Amino acid sequence: MHRNPVDHALSLANAGKTAQACALLADAGTQGSAEAWMQLAVWYLIGAPVARDLDQARACLARAVAIGHVDGALMEIALIANGNGGRDTPDWPRALQALDVAAREDPVATTQRALLAKMNIRADGSPQAAPIGQVLHEATRLRRFPRLLTPEECAHLAATAQPLLEPSFVLDPGSGRPMPHPIRTSDGGAIGPTREDLAVRAINLRIAAATGTDVRNGEPLTVLRYAPGQQYRRHLDTIAGAANQRVATLIIYLNQGFAGGETCFPAIGVTVQPRAGDAILFDTLLPDGSPDPRLVHSGEPIRAGAKWIATRWIRQAPVDPWTIASG
Repeated sequence: MHRNPVDHALSLANAGKTAQACALLADAGTQGSAEAWMQLAVWYLIGAPVARDLDQARACLARAVAIGHVDGALMEIALIANGNGGRDTPDWPRALQALDVAAREDPVATTQRALLAKMNIRADGSPQAAPIGQVLHEATRLRRFPRLLTPEECAHLAATAQPLLEPSFVLDPGSGRPMPHPIRTSDGGAIGPTREDLAVRAINLRIAAATGTDVRNGEPLTVLRYAPGQQYRRHLDTIAGAANQRVATLIIYLNQGFAGGETCFPAIGVTVQPRAGDAILFDTLLPDGSPDPRLVHSGEPIRAGAKWIATRWIRQAPVDPWTIASG
């Protein structure tokens, strides 16, 4: 019996025989295995067990797509639209053209294309007009954007992030082992460059317009799900010692029909009731660049149901989505 080359390569990689594993996959790919090229592309994208090499990843991905790898085609479309995660120039028209081709046979691409058709966007995927927020607290520039996303767009974000959700953990400073997050008791997942399909990309461009920032300054859009009893205790969104600090936070409420889960700003006496599709935006720094203590906030415990939100943390300068920690 012939062994599956991808399974064989994975076994070799686990045994530390990385070069042999890569050679096996390349040989299998040359003989027509789209899965082999896709596995190599994934290795080069994540940087394990080989060093991260985005050029090699794209080359392998292109070979997989040429043979007919459907998921690879959607990943390639995402990378075309976002410019390979910021390494190249984004090309929305070419990505949209590729999505149209994929939509002829792939139902996932068809769904994405239908969602895009309902968005009021420009030729580069950005919104026709910047969303306008309502001031909730003047001194801190806390704003609310009613209906920033449609119900379909909210559902798309939740569905895209669903396979990525993991319990919130941090590393124990003593042992170095993962431990439950002491502040955030939720399940979360970041939508990175390979999963930033055109609908997600258009949403990120809308967020950039709402915040008046460059889309490259945003961390990967992170979706969080809170079950009964889970919460996000009082905290600031800034990161101690960060060279490229977070300057703003935008939170989108993706659903309603749950109890609890209010976003509370105790220092300024503001409590925001979640409403599906609405977003709130606040700056995180004072004019001197220090964290604004007035914007300590919490996501109150869920009493019933499940709360879904999407958060985009905005930095002072462009970030590398391949290496940045979501924080």
